[in-house]
Amino acid sequence: MNLADSGILSAVMEQSGYRPTAIPEEAEIIIINTCSVREKAEERALGRLRELVGIRKDHRTKICAVGCMAQRMGRDLVQKVPGIDFILGTEKLFELPGLIGRVNDGPLVDIQQGVPQELLEYPPQPDNPYSAHITITRGCNNYCAYCIVPYLRGPEKHRDPDKIINDVRHVLGKGIIEVTLVGQNVNSYEWEDLRFPGLLKRVIDETGLKRLRFITSHPKDLSDELIDLFGNEPALMGHLHLPLQSGSDRILDLMRRRYTYDQYREKVKRIREARPDIALTTDLIVGFPGESEAEYQMTLAAVEEITFDAAFMFRYSVREGTWAAKNLADDIPETVKIDRLQKLIDLQKNISFNVNQREVGRVRQVLIDGTSRRDAKIWKGRSEGNKTILTESAENLIGRVVPVRITASDSWTLHGEHII
Repeated sequence: MNLADSGILSAVMEQSGYRPTAIPEEAEIIIINTCSVREKAEERALGRLRELVGIRKDHRTKICAVGCMAQRMGRDLVQKVPGIDFILGTEKLFELPGLIGRVNDGPLVDIQQGVPQELLEYPPQPDNPYSAHITITRGCNNYCAYCIVPYLRGPEKHRDPDKIINDVRHVLGKGIIEVTLVGQNVNSYEWEDLRFPGLLKRVIDETGLKRLRFITSHPKDLSDELIDLFGNEPALMGHLHLPLQSGSDRILDLMRRRYTYDQYREKVKRIREARPDIALTTDLIVGFPGESEAEYQMTLAAVEEITFDAAFMFRYSVREGTWAAKNLADDIPETVKIDRLQKLIDLQKNISFNVNQREVGRVRQVLIDGTSRRDAKIWKGRSEGNKTILTESAENLIGRVVPVRITASDSWTLHGEHII
Protein backbone atom coordinates (compact mmCIF):
# COMPACT_ATOMS: atom_id res chain seq x y z
CA MET A 1 0.00 0.00 0.00
CA ASN A 2 2.83 2.42 0.79
CA LEU A 3 4.50 1.66 -2.54
CA ALA A 4 1.21 2.35 -4.31
CA ASP A 5 0.59 5.56 -2.37
CA SER A 6 4.16 6.69 -3.03
CA GLY A 7 3.59 6.10 -6.73
CA ILE A 8 0.51 8.34 -6.67
CA LEU A 9 2.31 11.00 -4.61
CA SER A 10 5.28 10.93 -7.00
CA ALA A 11 2.91 11.48 -9.92
CA VAL A 12 1.23 14.38 -8.08
CA MET A 13 4.60 15.97 -7.29
CA GLU A 14 5.86 15.64 -10.87
CA GLN A 15 2.58 17.04 -12.21
CA SER A 16 3.29 20.08 -10.03
CA GLY A 17 6.75 20.57 -11.52
CA TYR A 18 8.94 18.67 -9.05
CA ARG A 19 11.49 16.11 -10.18
CA PRO A 20 12.95 13.24 -8.16
CA THR A 21 16.59 13.15 -7.09
CA ALA A 22 18.62 10.32 -5.61
CA ILE A 23 20.90 12.77 -3.77
CA PRO A 24 19.35 13.96 -0.47
CA GLU A 25 21.57 17.06 -0.36
CA GLU A 26 20.02 18.27 -3.64
CA ALA A 27 16.43 17.82 -2.52
CA GLU A 28 14.10 20.70 -1.76
CA ILE A 29 11.84 18.28 0.07
CA ILE A 30 12.42 14.78 1.46
CA ILE A 31 9.32 12.66 2.09
CA ILE A 32 9.16 9.62 4.36
CA ASN A 33 6.03 7.52 3.77
CA THR A 34 5.46 5.82 7.12
CA CYS A 35 3.83 2.64 8.42
CA SER A 36 2.18 1.94 11.78
CA VAL A 37 1.27 -1.71 11.39
CA ARG A 38 3.97 -2.66 13.94
CA GLU A 39 6.06 -0.82 16.48
CA LYS A 40 9.34 -1.61 14.73
CA ALA A 41 8.16 0.09 11.53
CA GLU A 42 7.50 3.27 13.48
CA GLU A 43 10.87 3.10 15.23
CA ARG A 44 12.66 2.87 11.88
CA ALA A 45 10.71 5.81 10.45
CA LEU A 46 11.40 7.95 13.52
CA GLY A 47 15.10 7.14 13.33
CA ARG A 48 15.29 8.06 9.66
CA LEU A 49 13.37 11.32 10.18
CA ARG A 50 15.68 12.37 13.03
CA GLU A 51 18.68 11.53 10.89
CA LEU A 52 17.41 13.66 8.01
CA VAL A 53 16.57 16.62 10.23
CA GLY A 54 20.02 16.32 11.80
CA ILE A 55 22.03 16.26 8.57
CA ARG A 56 20.37 19.08 6.65
CA LYS A 57 22.66 22.08 6.52
CA ASP A 58 19.95 24.71 6.35
CA HIS A 59 16.18 24.98 6.38
CA ARG A 60 15.69 25.15 2.63
CA THR A 61 15.27 21.37 2.56
CA LYS A 62 11.83 20.48 3.93
CA ILE A 63 11.35 17.22 5.81
CA CYS A 64 7.93 15.60 5.51
CA ALA A 65 6.35 12.57 7.23
CA VAL A 66 3.26 11.19 5.54
CA GLY A 67 1.07 8.11 5.86
CA CYS A 68 -0.02 5.91 8.73
CA MET A 69 2.45 6.92 11.47
CA ALA A 70 1.86 10.58 10.66
CA GLN A 71 -1.89 9.93 10.86
CA ARG A 72 -1.59 8.12 14.20
CA MET A 73 0.78 10.52 15.95
CA GLY A 74 -0.31 13.81 14.44
CA ARG A 75 1.10 16.79 16.32
CA ASP A 76 2.81 14.48 18.85
CA LEU A 77 5.30 13.74 16.08
CA VAL A 78 6.58 17.31 16.37
CA GLN A 79 7.81 16.49 19.89
CA LYS A 80 9.48 13.27 18.74
CA VAL A 81 11.17 14.87 15.71
CA PRO A 82 11.84 18.56 16.37
CA GLY A 83 12.49 20.39 13.12
CA ILE A 84 10.08 18.41 10.98
CA ASP A 85 8.18 20.59 8.48
CA PHE A 86 5.13 18.58 7.37
CA ILE A 87 3.00 15.87 8.98
CA LEU A 88 0.31 14.68 6.59
CA GLY A 89 -2.06 11.77 7.18
CA THR A 90 -3.07 8.85 4.99
CA GLU A 91 -5.22 10.95 2.68
CA LYS A 92 -3.81 14.45 3.03
CA LEU A 93 -0.41 13.35 1.69
CA PHE A 94 -1.67 13.77 -1.88
CA GLU A 95 -2.22 17.49 -1.24
CA LEU A 96 1.46 18.07 -0.44
CA PRO A 97 2.40 20.14 -3.55
CA GLY A 98 -0.22 22.75 -2.72
CA LEU A 99 0.88 22.94 0.91
CA ILE A 100 4.64 23.38 0.47
CA GLY A 101 4.50 27.17 0.27
CA ARG A 102 2.40 27.41 3.44
CA VAL A 103 5.15 26.42 5.90
CA ASN A 104 6.53 29.49 7.66
CA ASP A 105 7.57 29.49 11.31
CA GLY A 106 6.17 26.13 12.40
CA PRO A 107 5.31 22.67 11.09
CA LEU A 108 2.16 22.06 9.10
CA VAL A 109 0.10 19.20 10.55
CA ASP A 110 -2.97 17.90 8.71
CA ILE A 111 -4.42 14.47 9.44
CA GLN A 112 -8.00 15.04 8.37
CA GLN A 113 -9.57 12.19 6.44
CA GLY A 114 -11.84 12.46 3.43
CA VAL A 115 -9.53 13.22 0.52
CA PRO A 116 -11.21 14.42 -2.70
CA GLN A 117 -11.46 11.40 -4.96
CA GLU A 118 -9.85 13.19 -7.91
CA LEU A 119 -6.55 13.34 -6.00
CA LEU A 120 -6.39 9.54 -6.06
CA GLU A 121 -6.81 9.32 -9.81
CA TYR A 122 -3.38 10.46 -10.95
CA PRO A 123 -1.75 7.79 -13.12
CA PRO A 124 0.81 6.32 -10.68
CA GLN A 125 4.55 6.30 -11.13
CA PRO A 126 5.78 2.67 -11.32
CA ASP A 127 7.98 1.36 -8.48
CA ASN A 128 10.69 0.35 -10.94
CA PRO A 129 11.02 -0.02 -14.72
CA TYR A 130 9.46 -3.49 -14.79
CA SER A 131 6.71 -3.72 -12.15
CA ALA A 132 4.05 -1.48 -10.65
CA HIS A 133 1.56 -1.49 -7.77
CA ILE A 134 -1.93 -0.17 -8.48
CA THR A 135 -4.46 0.53 -5.73
CA ILE A 136 -7.94 -0.91 -6.16
CA THR A 137 -9.27 -0.29 -2.64
CA ARG A 138 -8.38 2.01 0.24
CA GLY A 139 -9.16 1.39 3.90
CA CYS A 140 -10.52 -1.71 5.63
CA ASN A 141 -13.79 -2.85 7.22
CA ASN A 142 -12.44 -5.83 9.16
CA TYR A 143 -11.13 -4.21 12.37
CA CYS A 144 -9.04 -7.19 13.45
CA ALA A 145 -8.31 -6.86 17.16
CA TYR A 146 -4.58 -6.21 16.79
CA CYS A 147 -4.62 -3.96 13.70
CA ILE A 148 -4.47 -0.16 13.70
CA VAL A 149 -4.83 0.22 9.93
CA PRO A 150 -8.65 0.62 9.70
CA TYR A 151 -8.49 3.45 12.24
CA LEU A 152 -5.80 5.22 10.20
CA ARG A 153 -6.99 4.56 6.64
CA GLY A 154 -10.72 4.55 7.32
CA PRO A 155 -13.44 2.27 5.92
CA GLU A 156 -13.15 0.55 2.55
CA LYS A 157 -13.45 2.68 -0.57
CA HIS A 158 -13.40 0.83 -3.88
CA ARG A 159 -12.17 2.38 -7.13
CA ASP A 160 -14.00 2.48 -10.42
CA PRO A 161 -12.82 -0.55 -12.48
CA ASP A 162 -12.49 1.60 -15.62
CA LYS A 163 -10.00 3.83 -13.80
CA ILE A 164 -8.08 0.79 -12.54
CA ILE A 165 -7.86 -0.53 -16.10
CA ASN A 166 -6.71 2.89 -17.32
CA ASP A 167 -3.92 2.81 -14.72
CA VAL A 168 -2.82 -0.63 -15.92
CA ARG A 169 -2.76 0.61 -19.52
CA HIS A 170 -0.79 3.66 -18.40
CA VAL A 171 1.99 1.64 -16.76
CA LEU A 172 2.08 -0.88 -19.60
CA GLY A 173 2.70 2.09 -21.87
CA LYS A 174 5.78 2.86 -19.78
CA GLY A 175 7.15 -0.64 -20.43
CA ILE A 176 5.90 -2.31 -17.25
CA ILE A 177 5.72 -6.10 -17.48
CA GLU A 178 4.09 -7.05 -14.18
CA VAL A 179 1.31 -5.38 -12.16
CA THR A 180 0.27 -6.01 -8.56
CA LEU A 181 -3.21 -4.87 -7.52
CA VAL A 182 -3.19 -3.78 -3.89
CA GLY A 183 -5.55 -3.06 -1.03
CA GLN A 184 -5.92 -3.90 2.65
CA ASN A 185 -8.31 -6.65 1.58
CA VAL A 186 -8.43 -6.90 -2.21
CA ASN A 187 -10.82 -9.81 -2.44
CA SER A 188 -13.65 -7.85 -0.80
CA TYR A 189 -13.60 -5.57 -3.87
CA GLU A 190 -16.95 -4.82 -5.48
CA TRP A 191 -18.25 -2.18 -7.86
CA GLU A 192 -21.93 -2.46 -8.71
CA ASP A 193 -22.25 -6.10 -9.83
CA LEU A 194 -18.49 -6.62 -10.39
CA ARG A 195 -16.59 -8.65 -7.80
CA PHE A 196 -12.85 -9.17 -7.43
CA PRO A 197 -12.50 -12.21 -9.73
CA GLY A 198 -14.38 -10.30 -12.41
CA LEU A 199 -12.07 -7.32 -11.99
CA LEU A 200 -9.02 -9.55 -12.45
CA LYS A 201 -10.52 -11.03 -15.60
CA ARG A 202 -11.33 -7.58 -16.99
CA VAL A 203 -7.81 -6.33 -16.31
CA ILE A 204 -6.28 -9.30 -18.12
CA ASP A 205 -8.72 -9.36 -21.04
CA GLU A 206 -8.85 -5.60 -21.67
CA THR A 207 -5.15 -4.74 -21.28
CA GLY A 208 -3.26 -7.80 -22.52
CA LEU A 209 -1.25 -7.90 -19.28
CA LYS A 210 0.72 -11.17 -19.04
CA ARG A 211 1.76 -11.10 -15.37
CA LEU A 212 -0.82 -10.09 -12.75
CA ARG A 213 -0.56 -10.35 -8.96
CA PHE A 214 -2.55 -9.07 -5.99
CA ILE A 215 -2.09 -8.55 -2.28
CA THR A 216 -3.50 -8.90 0.42
CA SER A 217 -6.33 -11.41 0.79
CA HIS A 218 -8.51 -12.12 3.81
CA PRO A 219 -9.35 -15.84 4.16
CA LYS A 220 -13.02 -15.17 4.86
CA ASP A 221 -13.37 -13.49 1.45
CA LEU A 222 -11.45 -16.01 -0.66
CA SER A 223 -14.22 -17.10 -3.02
CA ASP A 224 -14.59 -20.23 -5.14
CA GLU A 225 -14.62 -17.95 -8.21
CA LEU A 226 -11.19 -16.61 -7.32
CA ILE A 227 -9.85 -20.10 -6.65
CA ASP A 228 -11.16 -21.25 -10.05
CA LEU A 229 -9.48 -18.28 -11.74
CA PHE A 230 -6.11 -19.42 -10.41
CA GLY A 231 -6.70 -22.73 -12.15
CA ASN A 232 -7.85 -21.26 -15.47
CA GLU A 233 -5.95 -18.02 -16.05
CA PRO A 234 -2.21 -18.30 -16.83
CA ALA A 235 -1.70 -14.52 -16.60
CA LEU A 236 -2.60 -14.70 -12.89
CA MET A 237 0.71 -15.52 -11.25
CA GLY A 238 0.90 -18.62 -9.04
CA HIS A 239 1.30 -16.92 -5.67
CA LEU A 240 -1.26 -16.29 -2.94
CA HIS A 241 -0.56 -14.41 0.27
CA LEU A 242 -3.20 -15.57 2.76
CA PRO A 243 -2.63 -14.46 6.37
CA LEU A 244 -3.44 -17.19 8.90
CA GLN A 245 -2.18 -15.38 12.06
CA SER A 246 -2.82 -18.32 14.46
CA GLY A 247 -3.60 -22.03 14.45
CA SER A 248 -5.88 -21.73 17.50
CA ASP A 249 -9.59 -21.12 16.95
CA ARG A 250 -9.89 -19.37 20.33
CA ILE A 251 -7.07 -16.98 19.48
CA LEU A 252 -8.47 -16.41 15.98
CA ASP A 253 -11.79 -15.51 17.62
CA LEU A 254 -10.05 -13.11 20.02
CA MET A 255 -8.24 -11.62 17.03
CA ARG A 256 -11.67 -11.10 15.42
CA ARG A 257 -10.57 -12.88 12.27
CA ARG A 258 -13.97 -14.50 11.53
CA TYR A 259 -12.79 -17.89 10.35
CA THR A 260 -11.60 -21.12 11.98
CA TYR A 261 -8.45 -23.04 11.26
CA ASP A 262 -10.48 -25.79 9.59
CA GLN A 263 -12.12 -23.25 7.29
CA TYR A 264 -8.70 -21.83 6.40
CA ARG A 265 -7.28 -25.30 5.80
CA GLU A 266 -10.19 -26.19 3.49
CA LYS A 267 -9.57 -23.09 1.37
CA VAL A 268 -5.88 -24.01 1.10
CA LYS A 269 -6.88 -27.51 -0.01
CA ARG A 270 -9.12 -26.12 -2.75
CA ILE A 271 -6.58 -23.59 -4.01
CA ARG A 272 -3.90 -26.29 -4.26
CA GLU A 273 -6.29 -28.53 -6.17
CA ALA A 274 -6.93 -25.70 -8.63
CA ARG A 275 -3.25 -24.67 -8.96
CA PRO A 276 -1.02 -27.50 -7.68
CA ASP A 277 2.23 -25.53 -7.95
CA ILE A 278 0.93 -22.36 -6.28
CA ALA A 279 3.26 -20.69 -3.79
CA LEU A 280 1.42 -19.97 -0.55
CA THR A 281 2.71 -17.39 1.92
CA THR A 282 1.20 -16.10 5.15
CA ASP A 283 1.39 -13.85 8.20
CA LEU A 284 1.69 -15.25 11.74
CA ILE A 285 1.54 -13.60 15.17
CA VAL A 286 2.79 -15.23 18.37
CA GLY A 287 2.30 -13.99 21.92
CA PHE A 288 -1.18 -12.56 21.37
CA PRO A 289 -2.85 -11.74 24.71
CA GLY A 290 -3.90 -14.91 26.50
CA GLU A 291 -2.10 -17.28 24.12
CA SER A 292 -1.32 -20.44 26.09
CA GLU A 293 1.56 -22.76 25.34
CA ALA A 294 -0.92 -25.28 23.94
CA GLU A 295 -2.40 -22.65 21.61
CA TYR A 296 1.07 -21.65 20.47
CA GLN A 297 1.74 -25.31 19.68
CA MET A 298 -1.42 -25.27 17.52
CA THR A 299 0.19 -22.56 15.39
CA LEU A 300 3.35 -24.65 15.02
CA ALA A 301 1.23 -27.67 14.08
CA ALA A 302 -0.69 -25.60 11.51
CA VAL A 303 2.54 -24.39 9.91
CA GLU A 304 3.82 -27.97 9.71
CA GLU A 305 0.55 -29.21 8.21
CA ILE A 306 0.07 -26.52 5.58
CA THR A 307 3.77 -26.17 4.64
CA PHE A 308 3.84 -22.54 3.58
CA ASP A 309 6.45 -21.50 1.06
CA ALA A 310 7.33 -18.55 3.29
CA ALA A 311 5.87 -16.53 6.14
CA PHE A 312 6.09 -13.11 7.72
CA MET A 313 6.31 -13.84 11.45
CA PHE A 314 5.95 -11.40 14.31
CA ARG A 315 5.58 -11.23 18.04
CA TYR A 316 2.52 -9.30 19.18
CA SER A 317 3.03 -5.62 19.89
CA VAL A 318 0.34 -3.39 21.33
CA ARG A 319 -1.05 -0.85 18.88
CA GLU A 320 -2.68 1.96 20.84
CA GLY A 321 -6.29 2.48 19.77
CA THR A 322 -6.98 -1.09 18.63
CA TRP A 323 -9.64 -3.34 20.15
CA ALA A 324 -6.99 -5.59 21.72
CA ALA A 325 -5.18 -2.63 23.31
CA LYS A 326 -8.44 -1.46 24.88
CA ASN A 327 -9.80 -4.83 25.98
CA LEU A 328 -6.97 -7.35 26.45
CA ALA A 329 -4.00 -7.25 28.79
CA ASP A 330 -0.63 -7.75 27.10
CA ASP A 331 0.07 -10.63 29.46
CA ILE A 332 2.67 -12.72 27.61
CA PRO A 333 6.19 -11.89 28.87
CA GLU A 334 8.51 -10.46 26.21
CA THR A 335 11.01 -13.26 26.78
CA VAL A 336 8.29 -15.82 26.04
CA LYS A 337 7.23 -13.94 22.89
CA ILE A 338 10.82 -13.85 21.64
CA ASP A 339 11.33 -17.56 22.36
CA ARG A 340 8.08 -18.51 20.61
CA LEU A 341 8.91 -16.35 17.60
CA GLN A 342 12.39 -17.81 17.22
CA LYS A 343 11.10 -21.39 17.33
CA LEU A 344 8.49 -20.51 14.73
CA ILE A 345 11.10 -18.87 12.49
CA ASP A 346 13.34 -21.93 12.78
CA LEU A 347 10.45 -24.22 11.88
CA GLN A 348 9.40 -22.16 8.87
CA LYS A 349 12.99 -21.87 7.66
CA ASN A 350 13.25 -25.66 7.58
CA ILE A 351 9.88 -25.97 5.82
CA SER A 352 10.83 -23.32 3.26
CA PHE A 353 14.05 -25.20 2.54
CA ASN A 354 12.19 -28.46 1.95
CA VAL A 355 9.50 -26.77 -0.19
CA ASN A 356 12.17 -25.12 -2.32
CA GLN A 357 13.95 -28.42 -2.88
CA ARG A 358 10.90 -29.50 -4.86
CA GLU A 359 11.60 -26.64 -7.28
CA VAL A 360 14.86 -28.24 -8.41
CA GLY A 361 14.50 -29.44 -12.00
CA ARG A 362 11.47 -27.28 -12.76
CA VAL A 363 11.50 -24.51 -15.36
CA ARG A 364 10.18 -21.14 -14.20
CA GLN A 365 9.38 -18.01 -16.19
CA VAL A 366 11.41 -15.35 -14.42
CA LEU A 367 11.07 -11.57 -14.68
CA ILE A 368 14.66 -10.32 -14.40
CA ASP A 369 14.63 -7.05 -12.47
CA GLY A 370 18.23 -6.62 -11.29
CA THR A 371 21.46 -8.30 -10.27
CA SER A 372 22.57 -10.12 -7.15
CA ARG A 373 23.70 -7.88 -4.29
CA ARG A 374 26.73 -10.12 -3.85
CA ASP A 375 27.71 -10.50 -7.50
CA ALA A 376 26.71 -8.02 -10.20
CA LYS A 377 27.43 -10.67 -12.85
CA ILE A 378 24.49 -12.78 -11.63
CA TRP A 379 20.97 -11.82 -12.70
CA LYS A 380 18.13 -11.65 -10.16
CA GLY A 381 14.43 -12.04 -10.82
CA ARG A 382 11.09 -13.33 -9.57
CA SER A 383 9.27 -16.48 -10.58
CA GLU A 384 5.54 -16.91 -11.05
CA GLY A 385 5.42 -17.94 -7.38
CA ASN A 386 7.17 -14.68 -6.36
CA LYS A 387 10.35 -16.51 -5.38
CA THR A 388 13.74 -14.86 -5.84
CA ILE A 389 15.77 -16.63 -8.53
CA LEU A 390 19.42 -16.06 -9.40
CA THR A 391 20.87 -17.10 -12.74
CA GLU A 392 24.05 -16.55 -14.76
CA SER A 393 24.03 -15.50 -18.39
CA ALA A 394 26.36 -13.67 -20.75
CA GLU A 395 23.28 -12.02 -22.27
CA ASN A 396 21.74 -8.85 -20.88
CA LEU A 397 18.53 -10.23 -19.35
CA ILE A 398 17.34 -7.11 -17.53
CA GLY A 399 13.66 -6.39 -18.01
CA ARG A 400 12.96 -9.69 -19.77
CA VAL A 401 10.87 -12.72 -18.83
CA VAL A 402 13.14 -15.70 -19.42
CA PRO A 403 12.90 -19.46 -18.78
CA VAL A 404 15.17 -20.65 -15.97
CA ARG A 405 15.68 -24.28 -14.95
CA ILE A 406 16.13 -24.52 -11.18
CA THR A 407 19.36 -26.30 -10.23
CA ALA A 408 19.67 -25.62 -6.49
CA SER A 409 17.85 -23.88 -3.65
CA ASP A 410 18.04 -22.81 -0.03
CA SER A 411 15.33 -21.49 2.31
CA TRP A 412 15.08 -18.09 0.64
CA THR A 413 16.52 -18.25 -2.86
CA LEU A 414 16.43 -20.46 -5.96
CA HIS A 415 19.40 -20.83 -8.29
CA GLY A 416 19.09 -21.82 -11.91
CA GLU A 417 20.38 -21.83 -15.46
CA HIS A 418 19.00 -19.61 -18.18
CA ILE A 419 17.56 -21.77 -20.96
CA ILE A 420 18.50 -20.29 -24.31
